[in-house]
Amino acid sequence: MHNMQSAVPGMVSEIDHGFGNTIEVTKVLCDEQSDFQHIQIFETSHLGRMLMLDGIIQLTEFDEFAYQEMMVHPALQLHPAPEKVLIVGGGDGGVAREVARHPEVKHIVQCEIDGKVVELCKKYLPSTACGFDDPRMELHIGDGLEFVRNSCNEYDVIIVDSTDPVGPGEVLFGQEFYQSVHRALKADGVVASQSESIFLYPEIVKRLYGFTRELFFDNGYAFIAVPTYPAGSIGVCLASKSHRVTEPLRKLSWELSKQLKYYNEAIHTAAFQLPAFARQMLQ
Repeated sequence: MHNMQSAVPGMVSEIDHGFGNTIEVTKVLCDEQSDFQHIQIFETSHLGRMLMLDGIIQLTEFDEFAYQEMMVHPALQLHPAPEKVLIVGGGDGGVAREVARHPEVKHIVQCEIDGKVVELCKKYLPSTACGFDDPRMELHIGDGLEFVRNSCNEYDVIIVDSTDPVGPGEVLFGQEFYQSVHRALKADGVVASQSESIFLYPEIVKRLYGFTRELFFDNGYAFIAVPTYPAGSIGVCLASKSHRVTEPLRKLSWELSKQLKYYNEAIHTAAFQLPAFARQMLQ
């Protein structure tokens, strides 16, 4: 489905569903094969540094804030007192960086399958990997499905920052994983999951939406604009055990709002307003 081609020297393309993005790179910072995937980090001419896994763009410094902020802040603002947060995946550290902006969080636990991604991001992507430096962080290298399966009634919020549903991220798109997530959350727990694009992967969106609707009190798909992803957009599926996902439970503090570039209270509600085709698809 996905493939990466270097069309001309200095150009890297991600092609998906017959179209994609071409990005001008000025330097290859790292090009390594881990036990799980092909990891590349490039310096680009206009987008800062860029991380690719198995030929798929994970982030560019230019617009990563849009994705990271929407993966984290809607979920944390939906919880009355998010003290213990679990991140599954997220080896670049960006989600952890955003979670750490919340002073009420006491404990950040992260389980990432590929230690090599963490190591290389610390070296070449300090703008996101700074998330690993927080003293509240407890990092585990291992299988996210296994890790969640062994937890019960433990977390306030779980954030699933997975790669696409191919390779090591595949199990994080299954029903068993979501049953384990539900069990691992406390009574008023919230989950946020990377949920692909409504344009490119409607089947995956429908699947995750279906799992979460079955298991949780309320759920929804929130739209995120990210220019460097193939359809210019991606989504996060949010689900709560006790509260409507479209309405933040807490006010955004002035201190936090000053640090953010994408998320605000109006965006929280608006992101759930979907185009007609997506609405029908999720009915």
